[in-house]
Amino acid sequence: MVPDLSFQEEMLRILLAAGLGAAVGIERELREHQAGVRTHMLVAVGSALFTLVSAYGFGEFFAQGTPFVPVDPTRIAAQIVTGIGFLGAGAIIRQGPNIRGLTTAATLWAVAAIGLSAGAGYYAGAIATTIVVIIALWPLRILTRRLLGREYE
Repeated sequence: MVPDLSFQEEMLRILLAAGLGAAVGIERELREHQAGVRTHMLVAVGSALFTLVSAYGFGEFFAQGTPFVPVDPTRIAAQIVTGIGFLGAGAIIRQGPNIRGLTTAATLWAVAAIGLSAGAGYYAGAIATTIVVIIALWPLRILTRRLLGREYE
């Protein structure tokens, strides 16, 4: 039996994913990177929706008395992780000896995980990860520049 989820709970999960993804995207936007607020927000929301569909979207199928079919809600989550790799790869650009976009690709990957967590109802993990990502992008960048005397993406 697949448990039901109220419309309000679904909206909370999707809106939380949108807000957390946007928070990471704002930092990228302030640093004038191509993948900004909208991109990070969409990745988080899409991941949350895929998670919701995976866990709760097949209730009607089983309610019709269909013979036992093994269901594995983690299969879609695994595909989110794989699929986001392709999106991140598109953000990576080689310019001569320099490689740009690695941090942006990593933030897209992290935001997909944040959206997946929010969609699964793991709010504490989604919020804590967002905080860690923002710290890694902003204050840690400044600290690294001061300690090492050069700036990394």
